[in-house]
Amino acid sequence: MKQSDTKSRFKQTLLRPANTGGDAPWAFVILPENASAKLPRRGRTTIDGTLNGHGFRATLEPDGQLSHWLRVSEELLKAAGANIGDTATFEIMAVEREPEPEMPSDLEKALAAAPEARSVWDDTTTIARLDWIHWMTSAKQAKTRAKRIIDACDMLASGKRRVCCFDPSGYYSKAFSAPKAADQGDSS
Repeated sequence: MKQSDTKSRFKQTLLRPANTGGDAPWAFVILPENASAKLPRRGRTTIDGTLNGHGFRATLEPDGQLSHWLRVSEELLKAAGANIGDTATFEIMAVEREPEPEMPSDLEKALAAAPEARSVWDDTTTIARLDWIHWMTSAKQAKTRAKRIIDACDMLASGKRRVCCFDPSGYYSKAFSAPKAADQGDSS
């Protein structure tokens, strides 16, 4: 698939999440089905894009419906002259090469203590590492995350290069979804 084959232009309303998690105000959009379908994978995917003509790079998250959603930071909203509730113009395209994911410190520590696992980790693809990290960080509880890191080290040490039994799209497991939008009258 050529990078240009993944290009899409669309208009979407910037939604306010019902729960911002205590972060600074941010917005999100759910990609139209046809834009998401052009992307190379249903899991996390990095894109280059524009919002009202202002350039950005971001990682799309799976929405559990075989599409993606995009978190739009307060900084990007300001730079693009956009507000929550506006209909904005987006142009997106998958990056030519997925960037190396940032390794969480707890995983880094575990791999440092497991040289066999680290060796296989270093020999996997960027996409495989992205999926391993996504699997671990998508745990809802700290206890589950810790167990997944231990399990990952065991699987890697045994030679497994891909995380097994993980649906990075969330479609079959319903593990992922886009944020719930706040009511339009909700100003929080």
